[in-house]
This record gives sequence, C-alpha cells and structure tokens, in this order.
Amino acid sequence: MKEAGKKALTLKTLNKSNVWDLQENDIFRLLEAGEKDADLSDNIKHYLDIIRSAFEIEEVKIDRPEVISKYEARGLKVGSVKLDEKNRLKFGIKKKTIMRVTDLTYENIRHISASKLLEVIERNFGGGWESLSQSIQNIIQNGFDISTTTLPKDRLHKKGGMYEKKVEDGFEVLEIPKGAWTEAIFAKLKPIEEKAKLDLDEDNLKIRDDEDDEDEDDDLRDDKYNDEDEFDEFDDDKLTEESYRTTIEENPEDLSLEAADVADDDDL
Repeated sequence: MKEAGKKALTLKTLNKSNVWDLQENDIFRLLEAGEKDADLSDNIKHYLDIIRSAFEIEEVKIDRPEVISKYEARGLKVGSVKLDEKNRLKFGIKKKTIMRVTDLTYENIRHISASKLLEVIERNFGGGWESLSQSIQNIIQNGFDISTTTLPKDRLHKKGGMYEKKVEDGFEVLEIPKGAWTEAIFAKLKPIEEKAKLDLDEDNLKIRDDEDDEDEDDDLRDDKYNDEDEFDEFDDDKLTEESYRTTIEENPEDLSLEAADVADDDDL
C-alpha cells in the first residue's frame, strides 16, 4: 500500500487513480482508520464511489456464516465499517481485473506493467496495434511509450536492428504473426514528470500579484505617454525622398513620355 517516497493514503486523499495501487485489505484498513472521523457517515457514499472505480463492492445484507462463505467463494473479501454508534456497514470487495482493452482507462493505465499491457493487447483478437480504436490508443499512450514495426520473420531479430535496440532500452515486446511477416509492439512505462513546486504562501502571492498589477499599469501609462510624445515630435521637415517608397516599377523613359503627354494636353 505504501510506496517508498510516497505519503500513506487516507480516505481524504484517495482518488480514482491512486485507488488502483491498493488491494482489498488496504481498503478495509483505510475504512477502519476513517472510523475516527466524525464525517465518515456523511461522506461514505463518496468514498465508496471512488473505491467502486477499481473494486467490485457488494453489501452483505444477511450477516450469517453460510452467506458470507458464498461471497468468499466468489473471491470477495468481507469486512465492515462503523458509520456511527448505531450503524455498521458490512460488504464484500474484490479488485477488478484488467483483461480486455476496454478495461483500460486513463485512471488505471499507469497502474499496470508493460508486460500486463501487452497481454491485454494480445487478447484483442490478435489484430495488432492498428486494430485498437483511436480512443484506446490514446489511453495507452498516456501511460506508455509505444512503437511498432512490421517486418519479415527472418529480418525482425536482425542484429543491431530496432528489436534489439528497444529491448536493450527496457521495452517489453509483443510479437504478432501476420503470415510471412511479424508485427512487433514495443511498450515501456513513461516516467512520471515531477511538477515544479509552487510557493503557496497566500500573503506572498497576493503581494506579488499586487506588485505585478501596479507594474503593468505603470508600463501601460509609460507606453501611452511615449506614444503621445512621439506623435507630438513628428516633423514634416524631416521627411526626405528616402521616406517614400513605391511598388510601381516603370521604365524612366516611359515616365518621361507620359509627362510629355500631360504637358500637351495642358496646352490644348
């Protein structure tokens, strides 16, 4: 339940992603620890909804040994949680298995191994990577680096080729025969990107926001005044021939001829 470098989970920090790290006994321990919270009864539905995303849950309404044994025969672990002084909820839970590609979600994709992922893909009628829908491919690539190649059988394991390099780089590989060719699907769990730590000191944040706003207002005022100054300093005398440009390309002799024609018209 507890991994090195990670804080122990509690009911209040449980979500639909990290719940996949837990097993049945872990769930009962969390609920037992949560009995000390006065608001457990009010929030039990919320907690159970999160747990249901990764576990099958069935309430045990008849608390008799023969009934409980039937739940256990189906692989459910049975336990209870004290909601308040008068009420106790008894139920059986069982971790959901990921057997088909349709069982994959954005919440659980990072909680399976590369070898497990390839087992799931192999069960998809042996169709290979392209047989998966785009939505399933997106889910998989959210948690794994994926690459594929399709080559003749005798060339797939060529020394120094892609297959050898990927395996050396830590990729798991699934080979899918396709006649005289073989498709190789390489999968490797993506590393978790550490988010930059933020300064959450509200007072400091407020001060910095106020200072930024004042600086921005000052910059706007300065820009406005600078623009007005530039407009006031505009001087017609500073214009030169170089200040003008034309996109008309004419032969100078043609321009002289046109000027002469204009002069003739004026004489008339």
